[in-house]
Amino acid sequence: MGTDTEHVHHNSTVSVEFEVFGNVQGVYFTKYCRERANMLGLGGWVKNSKKGTILGKMQGEKEKVEEMIAWLSKEGSPGCLIERCDLNNFEYLARQEFKGFTIRF
Repeated sequence: MGTDTEHVHHNSTVSVEFEVFGNVQGVYFTKYCRERANMLGLGGWVKNSKKGTILGKMQGEKEKVEEMIAWLSKEGSPGCLIERCDLNNFEYLARQEFKGFTIRF
């Protein structure tokens, strides 16, 4: 009987915007980011900004989003050099708004 409430509890859907600083363009960062996000079942988008950072927004299970944040902050694509990852507009959602994760241009 109690499975419904448990499910809601563990399955909080969150949304967060991110910006990754460092040497992160020209190293297939967006491609690896999309692959990783899809693997984790996240929705959202990622793109190269004009000022040399990586911008994006992701939504999904809180646990998976946290995994992705760790990847964006520490790992990234091969050959990149991450200085930091800033997060903005963190919020809880009733449901994921994005279907799939895309690269924007």
